[in-house]
Amino acid sequence: MPQPDLVEDRPELSSVSDGLDALEQAPPRRRRIDWTAIVAPILVLAAFIGIWHFVWWTAWKPESTLPSPATVGQSLWHSITNGTALGAVWTSLSRAILGFVIAVVLGTVLGVLVGQFSLLRKGFRPILSALQSLPSVAWVPFAIMWFGLSPGTIYFVILMGAVPSIANGLIGGLDQTPPLLRKAGVVLGAGRLQLIRKVLLPAALPTYLTGLKQGWAFSWRSLMAAEVIVASPDLGTGLGQLLENGRELLDMPSVISSIFLILVVGVVVELCVFAPIERKVLRDRGLAASGL
Repeated sequence: MPQPDLVEDRPELSSVSDGLDALEQAPPRRRRIDWTAIVAPILVLAAFIGIWHFVWWTAWKPESTLPSPATVGQSLWHSITNGTALGAVWTSLSRAILGFVIAVVLGTVLGVLVGQFSLLRKGFRPILSALQSLPSVAWVPFAIMWFGLSPGTIYFVILMGAVPSIANGLIGGLDQTPPLLRKAGVVLGAGRLQLIRKVLLPAALPTYLTGLKQGWAFSWRSLMAAEVIVASPDLGTGLGQLLENGRELLDMPSVISSIFLILVVGVVVELCVFAPIERKVLRDRGLAASGL
């Protein structure tokens, strides 16, 4: 005897079913601009400049120690128009990108090996965590003694700052991979390399991406520390050297404008590179609304 259709007999179930179908078939909404995310930082920056101007106006500190926002703006504009700022940005950014790419390769290989082999995990995981907590500037004297005042010193400091973060991020992502995915890959006949490349790495991508972001932040900070200390005419002038030159000349407007440029480069890389990739990864995995 045929069984009655439960959906037809239960109108409330039918409405629920229709609603679920509508959710599955709903076209993606047009992406809306979150104006608060744009206006709020501008307001905070304006308030900061206002407070800065007020403190300068009270003459709490001498002009040589606390210049006005206008003076710093003039110094920044002058360094941009004469090419000093842009040249320093390019020098530092090219170093950071090259060092970060090398760190990604080394950190990824190390993360996969430590994440997959228990013996390596027992030996390397505590060391990676310790290296990640070590300030990168601590490596500068060691690197100078090994490589001298050369680009090798700068890249060594970048790698020691970034590789542990990238490796730990990937290891954390591999640890969070559901065992069912591993079993499914093995059942379907995937070898070890195929399992890593087609199952484990895609599953670990969100956490791995977090490690990459942290690795870039450590790369950028490590580079600035190295450039401030490792100064040589043969190395060119990066943002760190520009900052140190301002300190040596007691030129506070130049110091503040250099700090501003360092912050701007960091924010631009975050907003234009990592943020879009992170949004796409989260949307593809259903962890973020597609319309946002």
